[in-house]
Amino acid sequence: MRIDQLLNKLCLIKTRSIAKKACDKKLVKINDKIAKSSSKVFQDDVVEYQIYGYLTIISVLEIPKGNVSKVNSTKFYEILKREKMEIE
Repeated sequence: MRIDQLLNKLCLIKTRSIAKKACDKKLVKINDKIAKSSSKVFQDDVVEYQIYGYLTIISVLEIPKGNVSKVNSTKFYEILKREKMEIE
């Protein structure tokens, strides 16, 4: 699954277009490599993104098939780190 779709489906980023823009600005990484919006994400990948004033690192436990409700979205990933970014 594409990284922009995954971030949107798991309710981590509000819209796919915001996720795409974050990728275009090099704010999203997959396994410590800068990700394009079309980059594929697989189970057990580590995704890092900086958006909404936070640095968030997640581990993908499972790739969803189809749409995911907000209530069930947390079973597809584990938050490894989430910290507020310092504004310079």
